[in-house]
Amino acid sequence: MNAERMHQVLLRPVVSEKSTNAAEANRQVVFEVLENATKAEVREAVEKLFDVSVTAVQVLNVRGKIKRFGKTPGKRNNWKKAYVRLAAGDDIDFLGSGA
Repeated sequence: MNAERMHQVLLRPVVSEKSTNAAEANRQVVFEVLENATKAEVREAVEKLFDVSVTAVQVLNVRGKIKRFGKTPGKRNNWKKAYVRLAAGDDIDFLGSGA
């Protein structure tokens, strides 16, 4: 995978209560990724960008919710999420509070 694609695959980390619990319990980090990204691309991007070793990648498609915007019904966009399991001893610190 070329360097440009590698930087485009990972869109942002997902920071929520569920992703924090996954990080503490299972050494998993959650990312929002491109809708056409594959497991192999996500693995390679995380390993090279954050200098960690990845043991497993699980991806899932998140369907956008049906919501109302005033009187008109609407739908949020669909997106793809990746759960990346890190090897023992590896960690990614997004908040910069690492020791």
